[in-house]
Amino acid sequence: MLELLPPPPTDPLWDLTYEFGSDERPERLNLVLGVYRDQTGTTPVMAAVREAEMRLAERSESKEYRGLSGNAAFNRSLLDLVLGPQGPADRAAAVQTVAGSGALRLLADLICRTRPGTTVWISDPAYVNHRPILEAAGLQVRTYGWRDAEGGFDTAGVLRELREARRDDVVLLQGCCHNPTGVDPLLDDWEALADSAVRGGWVPFVDLAYHGLGDGLEADLLATRMLAARVPEMLIAVSCSKNFGLYSDRVGCAIVLGSSARAVRHAETALQNAARTLYSMPPEHGAAVVTTILEDQGLRAAWRAELDVMRSRIMANRADLTVHLSALGCAEQARSLARQKGMFSMLPLTAPQMLQLRRQYAVYGTTSGRINIAGIPAHRIPGLARGIAGVLGAADTARAVRTA
Repeated sequence: MLELLPPPPTDPLWDLTYEFGSDERPERLNLVLGVYRDQTGTTPVMAAVREAEMRLAERSESKEYRGLSGNAAFNRSLLDLVLGPQGPADRAAAVQTVAGSGALRLLADLICRTRPGTTVWISDPAYVNHRPILEAAGLQVRTYGWRDAEGGFDTAGVLRELREARRDDVVLLQGCCHNPTGVDPLLDDWEALADSAVRGGWVPFVDLAYHGLGDGLEADLLATRMLAARVPEMLIAVSCSKNFGLYSDRVGCAIVLGSSARAVRHAETALQNAARTLYSMPPEHGAAVVTTILEDQGLRAAWRAELDVMRSRIMANRADLTVHLSALGCAEQARSLARQKGMFSMLPLTAPQMLQLRRQYAVYGTTSGRINIAGIPAHRIPGLARGIAGVLGAADTARAVRTA
């Protein structure tokens, strides 16, 4: 049987990560994977998480199955966090998932079971796993542009392309800190997107993975909450990997909002059935940690403070990189980077230039130009800027030679 299996494609991000691991240059810098790293290059366990884990260990609660929806207290806490205390919780349901990727897949399965062959629109560029997850669930995928010629959010272009979305099509939107570009709509742009959804009848599908790391937790959730208040139906995939630092614990949540309690109840059961066939039920530990933090005012405040420190470090890294690039004669590229938010930024480099950056300067980013701003030790930023400027300068020289 296995001899009949054709060579499958490998994951490009993990391929780069493995290549980095075999690179013996001491100056090598890994900016591929989306994990927060502190000044020492370590992905720390947050102090609030450590405290929550100690409390859980002292209580030594049962390891009994939680059920297909996972930890019910976690689901309530995530609904409150995402939708806000005044949000439409009466027409919403949440199911714990295996991280944000699991939430994306469960919700994709829900879409396919509800309306097989549905078209889901994703941004171009998009998070590298969006298309594979959606297509694996049996959905059709179309793209809409995201950035304008100056590298900002293309409001007019996005709205124009989404006029082609049919009623009951689904449009996948990243709630904040767009991956891979770091380019986010303004609140007025989000209002225009909500108008488009109401007018066109398409369903927003919000991917929330980086809330708290852009403009702050409440500000990063404003767009999602506004959409939830405006549209009759909505899907939300939530990850706790980044803002709680629970990467390997795989903690996430799938949220559905409907126009009636009956519709939401049926959707919740469909999500449970999908989970049953995929992994039965999600792991408990990370969800218990998040619940312990969110239900305790002191721990919640401590977590928010740590999250703000992480956000400030990311912002400082991006600002420092733009200053160094400007000083090296790359002012235009620096201006584009300065407008971006969150863990990632898109460098103005082609795939061959990213390869040159890797080979000549030992800087590892994706072939699309994405780098993890949150993973740069501050003392490495000047060298990173020199590498970027060096690659850009080489390209300018090559162009001058060709046109001479």
